[in-house]
Amino acid sequence: MTLRLFSPLVLFLLLVFLIGPFLIIIAASLSAGDTLAFPPQGLSLRWVMKVFTIESFRDSFAMSMFLAVFGTIAALLLGIPAAYALSRYKLPAAETVRTIVSLPIIVPGIIVGLALLRYLVVPFGFNITLALFFAHTALVLPYAVRVVSASLDNLRSDIEEAAVLLGSSRLGAFFRVVMPNIRGGILAAFILGFVTSFNQVPVSLFLSGPGVRTLPIDMLGYMETTYDPSIAALSALLAFLSIGIVFLAERFLGFSRYV
Repeated sequence: MTLRLFSPLVLFLLLVFLIGPFLIIIAASLSAGDTLAFPPQGLSLRWVMKVFTIESFRDSFAMSMFLAVFGTIAALLLGIPAAYALSRYKLPAAETVRTIVSLPIIVPGIIVGLALLRYLVVPFGFNITLALFFAHTALVLPYAVRVVSASLDNLRSDIEEAAVLLGSSRLGAFFRVVMPNIRGGILAAFILGFVTSFNQVPVSLFLSGPGVRTLPIDMLGYMETTYDPSIAALSALLAFLSIGIVFLAERFLGFSRYV
C-alpha cells in the first residue's frame, strides 16, 4: 500500500519540478505590475502585447529564425551524406571522424565562440551574419550526424541492396528507399538542431555585432537595463512556439510513426 501511494507522489513531484518553472514564467508574464514579480500583481496582457512592439526583438527573432532554419538545413545537407558514409562503409579512422564531428558538442561554447572570433572573423574580416551562420551550422552538425546515423544503423542494408539488384542506381536507391525510411531521424535531427541553434548563447555572444544579434543575446541585453515582465512574456511565447513545433510535427508528419 505504501509503495502504491509513493509512486504517484514521486510522479507528481517530478511534474512539479519540470513544469513548475514554466507555470511561474507564464504567471509572471501576465502580471499587471511594472516590474517582474511572482506572485503577479494582478493579471494583464499588456506585457505580452509589448513584446510585439519592441523593434529589437522583432529583428533579433528574424535573425534567430534565419540561423536556426538555414543553419540546420545546411547541417543536414552535410550531415546526411557523412552519416551514410560512416554507417554503410568501413572507413579508416571512422571513430576519429566521429570524434572530430562531435567536437562542437564536447568543447564548451565559450571556447568555440572565442576561437571563431579570433581565427575566423578578425583575421579574414568575415561578415558577422556569415560567421554566425557558419558557427550555428557547425554546432548543429554533430546532432545531424549522430541522429541520422542511429536511424541508418536501424535500417537493414540488404533492403537498399535489393533495390540496387532490381535495377535502381545507388543514388536512386538512396532517395527512393533509404530516405523515406529514415525520415523520422531526419525530422528529429532538424527539430533538435533548430532548438539548439535558436537557443544558442555562448557562441552567439562572441559573434554578435552592431545591428546583428540573435534573440537570446538581445534578451540578455534587455535584462541588463530593464526589469519589466516583457522578458517573462517573451520566454513564455518561445516555450509555446517550441511546443507548437513538436505538435505540428506529430500532427502533420506523423513523427511518432517513424521513431
